[in-house]
Amino acid sequence: MGSWGPNDKPKPAATADKPAADTITLQDINSAKDHATRGQMLAHSGKLDEAQAEFEQALTTDPYNIQALYGRGLIYQGRGQHQQAIDDFTAASGLSPQKAEPLVSRATSYLALDKANQAVADLDEAVQADPNNVAAWSARGQAYERLGDKAKAAVSYNRALALRPRDETARSGLARTGG
Repeated sequence: MGSWGPNDKPKPAATADKPAADTITLQDINSAKDHATRGQMLAHSGKLDEAQAEFEQALTTDPYNIQALYGRGLIYQGRGQHQQAIDDFTAASGLSPQKAEPLVSRATSYLALDKANQAVADLDEAVQADPNNVAAWSARGQAYERLGDKAKAAVSYNRALALRPRDETARSGLARTGG
């Protein structure tokens, strides 16, 4: 599971005179960060129900917590709940558009739902955001392969192999596409 640091989350805007009733406080942000971190640790240890509960608590406290959105999305994805995963990855990507991880993860769910065109769009954006992301290049190869574009798939697989020569997914994809 990816992990983003505390500086990757947008800060709430300062309010003029008095804070609105729904203003997120620094205490809320810190509490959500703690829940998201616990959720991440629980997910890594395979305790997915407990992890999801921590991510839910984090998002109740701070709906803009990228780590919690991403973590919950990964749990949904692992459970085959791809539309919920797409929703969480979309929110995470909107809050942190320079990150490739939510785009790659959303593309993976799109591929699971046989939506290769949407996956390709996300993966094209992901490799622009992070040209050294092996997972993005490899998944991009798979998406283009599903669309029947063997040339673009081969280019993507070759790029993944240039970054990680022993990547078996890219190797087998390249063998299938004849690149």
